[in-house]
Amino acid sequence: MKSTTAKNFLAEFDWLLILALLGLMAVGVAFIYSATMVNPAAASAPFHRQVWFKQGVWCAIGLVGAVLVCAINYQRIARFALIFYWTNILFLAAVLIPGIGSMRYGARRWIDLGFFQFQPSEFAKLSLIFALGHFLSRPKDELRQLNNFFKALGMIVLPFLLVFKEPDLGSALLLLPVGLAMMFVAGVPGRYLANLVGGTGLLILLLLVDILFAPPNWQIKLEEYQRRRLLVFFGREVGRADSYNIVQALISVGSGGLTGKGWMRGTQNALGYLPRAVAHNDFIFSVIAEESGFVGSVIVLTLYTVVLFVGIRIASEARDRLGKLLAVGVVTLLGCHVFINIGMNIRLMPVTGVPLPLLSYGGSSVLCSLIAAGLLQNVHIHRRS
Repeated sequence: MKSTTAKNFLAEFDWLLILALLGLMAVGVAFIYSATMVNPAAASAPFHRQVWFKQGVWCAIGLVGAVLVCAINYQRIARFALIFYWTNILFLAAVLIPGIGSMRYGARRWIDLGFFQFQPSEFAKLSLIFALGHFLSRPKDELRQLNNFFKALGMIVLPFLLVFKEPDLGSALLLLPVGLAMMFVAGVPGRYLANLVGGTGLLILLLLVDILFAPPNWQIKLEEYQRRRLLVFFGREVGRADSYNIVQALISVGSGGLTGKGWMRGTQNALGYLPRAVAHNDFIFSVIAEESGFVGSVIVLTLYTVVLFVGIRIASEARDRLGKLLAVGVVTLLGCHVFINIGMNIRLMPVTGVPLPLLSYGGSSVLCSLIAAGLLQNVHIHRRS
């Protein structure tokens, strides 16, 4: 009987999604190895301390987490959505406290647990999807009430402000399209969303005008590196060092040609022109493009396209509004990650530090990406129950 139940459970999986995720994880570990092992200092470290090995371990742990998420009906998980949400809010607040939050690269985004650098901003995205999906799955008549719209908006704004304060502008901005997409699919009145989009767009426009044209004493307070990244993106010369990373990333992508220079043979990466501190995380796509060329880049984009389109199909087949909203939130989150990260590698987007799901090195990012994928599978498995 147990064997039959296990077979039925496995038969309900969307194996196309699983194969695409396994492909991305394999590509990620392989090119993180390539990006780091050309550095003699990294190659001489014990294998269990090398980042490619750590990435593989986090992938394995993430797969276990994804299976556990699949094993419990998402409706039962959603009952604890607000607990997850407020627990993560506490972590986001705690990370801002000196002595608790760990400072790296000028930002306080991590809590050092010794064996793991826990990044609450990554888990904030998942907790928002759960909590907002649970809140918006109420009857559509209630969503027409203005107070419920402001409650949903508050659920988005609170983690946005805390993540922005770290500062982590990229992760903070990701919360906005996720929340907007979920509210649109839930059936929040169009006039509310139109006013929200219009107001947000106006604020962004004013911010850009302020950064590009306002005198220094009048400018809105941003971290200096954030201001410089935006100035570089809009073609304002602020110093060679500020544009160095993106210029080297563009050279890496362009020099790959059709089939690339070969695995571990990328000169931009091997010679250190693409900075080794970011080659295996923020700019992993540049390493892939240089070493596998246009063909390898298309394969990576195809794997992501499979994940996103399978996610859209799962959302359309969901048995209830909660399942549809959870799937839409996950698809929007993963899609924005891919668009922003690859966009900043080819200068379509400013550099923000947003990781490429399952390819960029990072334990928190890998765990959240695989748990999100497990949530998609959960909605798929229970589509008829």
